[in-house]
Amino acid sequence: MSKSLSLFLLLAACSAVSAQTFTVLHYFGSQPGDPDDAFGTIAQSRGGAMISASADRYSDNVGKAFRITTGGSLQVVHQFVKAEGVWPYGGLTLATDGLYYGTTNMGGKYGFGTIFKMSVYGTVTKLYDFTGGSDGANPYTPPIEGPEGDLYGTSQGCCYPQHYGSVYKITKNGKFALLHAFTNTDGRNPFAQLVQGTDNYFYGTTMDGGAHNNGTIYRISRSGDFKVLWNFWSTKGAKPSYGLIQASDGNFYGVTRQGGTSHLGVLFRMKPDGTVTVLHTFTGGTDGGNPVGALIQATDGNLYGTNTIGGQANGDGFGVLFRSTLAGALVPLHVLDPQTGVDNYGPLLQHTNGKVYGETTTSGTFGKGSFFSLDAGLRPFVTYLPTYGRVGAEVQILGQGFTSGSKVFFNGTAATFTRLSSTFLKATVPAGASSGPITVTTSSGTLTSNKAFIVH
Repeated sequence: MSKSLSLFLLLAACSAVSAQTFTVLHYFGSQPGDPDDAFGTIAQSRGGAMISASADRYSDNVGKAFRITTGGSLQVVHQFVKAEGVWPYGGLTLATDGLYYGTTNMGGKYGFGTIFKMSVYGTVTKLYDFTGGSDGANPYTPPIEGPEGDLYGTSQGCCYPQHYGSVYKITKNGKFALLHAFTNTDGRNPFAQLVQGTDNYFYGTTMDGGAHNNGTIYRISRSGDFKVLWNFWSTKGAKPSYGLIQASDGNFYGVTRQGGTSHLGVLFRMKPDGTVTVLHTFTGGTDGGNPVGALIQATDGNLYGTNTIGGQANGDGFGVLFRSTLAGALVPLHVLDPQTGVDNYGPLLQHTNGKVYGETTTSGTFGKGSFFSLDAGLRPFVTYLPTYGRVGAEVQILGQGFTSGSKVFFNGTAATFTRLSSTFLKATVPAGASSGPITVTTSSGTLTSNKAFIVH
């Protein structure tokens, strides 16, 4: 690891966090045709807004895709019909072609869900209909883009005991390939979204199955080379609903919704070799319990997450938003309550403005949940896709305040770029670049990426 990269990671880990401000930006149901039952992946758009999807189980029971600004202005961009799929629980991910990719949990040709892509204007194209066979069924999360531009994802499976879920690859034109069909002994019900590691493998979790029927952590290559790394059990955690993140230290972090000494879930770390350490056991008190959504690592180097019960010392409450160091020192930041919304099941998003955003699915003013922000005093930054690339590759950078006079650097090496807007530019990995942060100069200062770009 280079000295500059080490310094970057150290500064991120040591950054102090100021007081936190929780704000409801939009109550679902406050305007006609609003989405509801939204808890999927939230994608930041090239224009700086956020894009996600909802299942609409309180209204049309089919689903919508919607856009919401950082100020809380919400617009429905697509109303699903049953032929496209039903219940797009998982939300959406942005790919390098500028399109958003997602899945529906049910509906489509065979009733077992679909994979789709959507334009920024809301035009949806169905790519694949799950059959309920070995290809899987009822996916819960959107696929992610791999280094070559194809998409990789998971499906839950159905028709127990014949099929237990799958890992798949699909091209942007809809060519589907099964990479792995779970057998129960290696896991069952892979609800979680995959994460791409710096070693080029994809990592994921299953909620059930494995040696103790409490779920597994696995690794899989782009060609389908599969390996179980960990079997959850008892005090080591059980039933992980969402997936892993790879943090700046190279280790993987996640939560389980059950298990631990209090049976209310744990926060854990996994080394790349599969060694798992429980960092925090949730008690259901002020730290809450039953975490469901995935963690994020914010620009202060800490982990942020949510859970669904507790928050009060006596065990009452509806869950908390929390922050944890990579060593497991956990601090509650906000206790969820019925007035502003409860049941935060999905992953959070740190927008490049520095704030953290998320959704609740129930309660709030109109009983259908809310879209909220948490201002933890974190500075603006830039993010990028794809995850890594070679010299000469195009990298798309999202942020704010980009001008024609901006400058882009890959770990200190200047790069050529094209500014498309104040929130989006495309840069070329320069000769001599090494792995490390991407920085962009703006009129208000220099913005540094939230993670190290890996140069291969």
